[in-house]
Amino acid sequence: MTQRKRLAVARFWYEGNAFCLQPAGREDFERREWLRGQAGLDAARGKATELAAVADFQDSRSDWEVRASRCASAQPAGPVPQPFFQAYVDEVLDDLRGQHWDAIYLSLHGASITDADDSPELSLLRAIRAEHPRVPIGASFDLHANIPPALPPLLSCSASYRTYPHIDMRETAARCLERLIAIAEGGIRPVAAFRNGGAWLQSANMRTDAGPMADLQALARARTVGPLRDIALHGGFPYANSPHSGASVWVWADTGEAAARALDEIYAAYEARFADFEPELIAPADGIRQALRTPGLVAVTDPADNPLSGGIGDTPALLAALLAAGLEEPSVYASLADPGVVECARAAGEGAMLDLRLGGRRTPLYGEPVALRARVLRYTDGVFVNSGPMETGLAVHCGPTVVLAVGAAQLIVTTHVAPCNDPAFFDLHGIDLARTRLLCVKAKNHFRAAFAGRCRRIVDIDAPGPAMLDLRALRRMAGAAGAG
Repeated sequence: MTQRKRLAVARFWYEGNAFCLQPAGREDFERREWLRGQAGLDAARGKATELAAVADFQDSRSDWEVRASRCASAQPAGPVPQPFFQAYVDEVLDDLRGQHWDAIYLSLHGASITDADDSPELSLLRAIRAEHPRVPIGASFDLHANIPPALPPLLSCSASYRTYPHIDMRETAARCLERLIAIAEGGIRPVAAFRNGGAWLQSANMRTDAGPMADLQALARARTVGPLRDIALHGGFPYANSPHSGASVWVWADTGEAAARALDEIYAAYEARFADFEPELIAPADGIRQALRTPGLVAVTDPADNPLSGGIGDTPALLAALLAAGLEEPSVYASLADPGVVECARAAGEGAMLDLRLGGRRTPLYGEPVALRARVLRYTDGVFVNSGPMETGLAVHCGPTVVLAVGAAQLIVTTHVAPCNDPAFFDLHGIDLARTRLLCVKAKNHFRAAFAGRCRRIVDIDAPGPAMLDLRALRRMAGAAGAG
């Protein structure tokens, strides 16, 4: 009987915002994904994430034994404590040590930071490669990865998301696994060429349905023929504020010459479009007015406090603008994270009237709290399962939540910072989108995955916050506060 080949798997999927006041510790990972062994693959099976592709591989390739080490992911926030990350690395190394592996697959983000390491994924790869110098290693990355030049030589292959919103996580991992297995079985041995010029690009105009990134991705796909195995464009994540933050291109080909030629062409095309990524900076009140010119359900997004960019769920500018607008038609604001308000509202009970101050709880840097009088409508346990096209099937834990009413506006307040990118979030809170005129949400492009087809118009605004669109203003503000 032929002995099965062995694939090791580990995952550290985290995007760090250096301007965020809230670090991500173990409890944040446990709330989203902190599993080890077969449990990690079983939990992912059937979902729209990278590990679902690993589970697919396990189910379809009986000639390979798949062993999972620690699989960890958390919602974007501030730097991860270095001791926590080092403990993660040590656990993975212990799981790999003393065994034979034919291949190793890592599910990474590429824009992680710790409070002592501006490229922890590089540190993880160096540690693994030092102990397994000849084992083929493949890794998948986010489109917004910050890739340091020292990282590609450590890998045998890679694959990166091609869509934004990121609805191809599972497919990306499947591509990476296909190449990794081909390498392990002796079929191919690709060569990499890579360039990160350090350009900070705003992702607001980086959607892949239309615009500059859509054009560049189409060019990359058209060029991926013959000896070219893969061409990945990364937009980078400037909020990590690391030496490696920046737009990059990564090419894999059968020969170094082919990889270098493709890299020169694609990076030059990318560089020629850098200016097209600059967003229009629209004030909150102007954004609301613009959106309401279109009939039907419309949305205003506040990327500056987007939870999936490391937002803190606390900036007040859009809420203040919504209440100042005095809209008589039904509107929804989602959401602020304030466990004290949630606890107070639940104690008072449904129907109670409360005098509250919302936003500006963690810092006055992004604006003062908004004083208001609200009625408690309802509260929930804060748990829902994504039903939209991004991370389909993933359970989200917001902590206890409450819905407040101020005039015709419904305000959602959560215990933990929570994304509102999925219809199930609004279903959880009893929001009837068919009867809603205006959605004001702390979100960016991931919101569009489920709502571009529901909303007649979506307007992005800019306001003070840890992920504000105006990167120059963010740096000035962070410097004034002694951060960054």
